[in-house]
Amino acid sequence: MRHYTLGIVAGVLTSAALLLSHSNEVKAHGDVVPQAVDTADLPKLGKEWLEENPWRDPKNENWAKAVSIGASGYNQNCARCHGLEVISGGLAPDLRFLEADIDGDEWFLERFKIGYTQNGITKMPAFGELLGQEAAWAIRTYVESRPDEGALDDYVGRLKEIKAELLELEGVADALEQIKPLREEMTKIALSVKTGSGAPVADSAASRSAAFLDGSPEQIKKAIEALTVGLSAAK
Repeated sequence: MRHYTLGIVAGVLTSAALLLSHSNEVKAHGDVVPQAVDTADLPKLGKEWLEENPWRDPKNENWAKAVSIGASGYNQNCARCHGLEVISGGLAPDLRFLEADIDGDEWFLERFKIGYTQNGITKMPAFGELLGQEAAWAIRTYVESRPDEGALDDYVGRLKEIKAELLELEGVADALEQIKPLREEMTKIALSVKTGSGAPVADSAASRSAAFLDGSPEQIKKAIEALTVGLSAAK
């Protein structure tokens, strides 16, 4: 069974490198060559496109998979223009605030399926036929689960402290007892983080890191990486 939270972190790290590689080169959406998204772990949705996100409910067994796969798809195809962690730098709309409802889905699907052209210039390529609706809804699930602007501000200081505590525990053979209260605290923080879209649950640095912590040295390292990436994007 895959650990989907790791996929989210890996995707974010990939997008960070992508953004850095283009930091001195501003291009339009039309220059993006669509990259395939591996949706094999998500159920097939059929040929007819749905009108509403089938994986919006975090209680859905496919929600975590969709967020992780959507993170990868977003980072490969969207991050250069829409921003790391969906925080736009102004080149393209900030998708964090696209409502997590059927109206927001309609706008998202129109742009995803047919792209966007302005004054004869392709601002966004059409992704629909190339990537399919499983990839579309996975990306949509990831995008709408982004924390609201400033949603982590009250917790950044404490999360940095937790990161420092985890660094001290890195390499400790049996750190489960020390880790348990940190995991519980981050889980509590995660439940307090609001999304910009109005989606019920945010995928944040706190939730990602907490999901990793099982006491093993390898998972501690992954939790630290999740905090490092998430806190960097929260600045």
